[in-house]
Amino acid sequence: MKQKRIALIAHDNMKPAIIEWCAENKDTLSQHLLCGTGTTAKRIHDETGLAVERYKSGPLGGDQQIGAQITDGKIDIVIFFSDPLTAQPHDPDVKALLRIAQVYDIPIANNRATAQYIVHSTLLTEDK
Repeated sequence: MKQKRIALIAHDNMKPAIIEWCAENKDTLSQHLLCGTGTTAKRIHDETGLAVERYKSGPLGGDQQIGAQITDGKIDIVIFFSDPLTAQPHDPDVKALLRIAQVYDIPIANNRATAQYIVHSTLLTEDK
């Protein structure tokens, strides 16, 4: 099984949800390389014990850092619990990240249901 590199991102109102999801899927996630933006990465690590490489917060360039990792072939999956009901000051950065993930054919989960499908997919353990 090839370890996948999974980016974990969440808007402020969605941080509790992604932390809960990570805790529920800790056994699976711990088998992969995790990275995330600022506070999200820190809180996931602090509250679940998962090792998460930490980038800058989204508004300070973390979304762009993850986008750059995608273009370098270093991200396999993006789990982004976005808040569809709250305007985000760094919305152009978020759209750029989602666009680059689409361009490079990277699976993106924007909610719990899609994240569940990804982490429980047999494709998660394939070598590609």
